[in-house]
Amino acid sequence: MFKGLGGLGDMAGMMKKAQEMQTKMAEMQDELHNVMVTGESGAGLVKATASAKGELKALDIDPSIFNGDDKEVVEDLILAAIKDAQQKASDKSQEELAKLTEGLGLPKDMKLPF
Repeated sequence: MFKGLGGLGDMAGMMKKAQEMQTKMAEMQDELHNVMVTGESGAGLVKATASAKGELKALDIDPSIFNGDDKEVVEDLILAAIKDAQQKASDKSQEELAKLTEGLGLPKDMKLPF
């Protein structure tokens, strides 16, 4: 049926795959709001929980680190825990994108969105 149209049959297939990928990407982006990761610093004295989208959701600080003289240390531990959580969120997001691209037959190391 599509012989007379040359490569348009392939184009229709590509467009369908692109639409499927767009739908799956949107679903995955929604799911990343619900996936939580936890970053730590100070051997677990400070923990930061974030969504896989990188949104900080919770901060847990062991009360034993509060001492008026250690204000800068506490601040550094908090920042380190948040950065760890953000890095884990980024890694999780890339992991989920890699699963999506692989499922669509795209190269595993393809970076999305473009």
